[in-house]
Amino acid sequence: MSRIGKLPIEVPKGVTVTLADSVLTVKGPKGELSRTIMPEVSVAVEDGKISVTRPDDAIKSRAAHGLTRTLVNNMVVGVTTGYQTDLEINGVGYRAEVKGAELVLSLGYSHPVVFPLPSGIAVEVDKMTKLAVKGIDKELVGQTAAKIRSFRGPEPYKGKGIKYATETILRKAGKTGKK
Repeated sequence: MSRIGKLPIEVPKGVTVTLADSVLTVKGPKGELSRTIMPEVSVAVEDGKISVTRPDDAIKSRAAHGLTRTLVNNMVVGVTTGYQTDLEINGVGYRAEVKGAELVLSLGYSHPVVFPLPSGIAVEVDKMTKLAVKGIDKELVGQTAAKIRSFRGPEPYKGKGIKYATETILRKAGKTGKK
């Protein structure tokens, strides 16, 4: 039995969970999320708890058990508190600003990088060098933050680029001149 999969998920006050035709919908104060449940597992909603069970010990069922429970839990947490990923921009002249539904980044290229924000994602910019990617879908928040970071990843010599706030960049020594 999956140690993660067998734990029930508590449904907080103000959150409604509906299951119809293998589509689980979670509505909360921050929004609504839906996900199709894999046929290898079954989800039951009863007494303010969500439980995920599997009918047999087949390899696909065991693989989907803990994954499905974690995905459903991420949906419940997302509609109640939401998710946030923080990014930092390091480098002289590197900056970011939000213009409408687009993030405009100046990252040392000859042109500004314009990134259209996906629906359901908000980006807050603090002092033009600190970004906060916010949303209710954990997967979409992480993917958006990774895409923003990919425009100019941190380099190991001067540390210039976009990095996660919790990330540590291992610095390298530069070239040494001939003595």
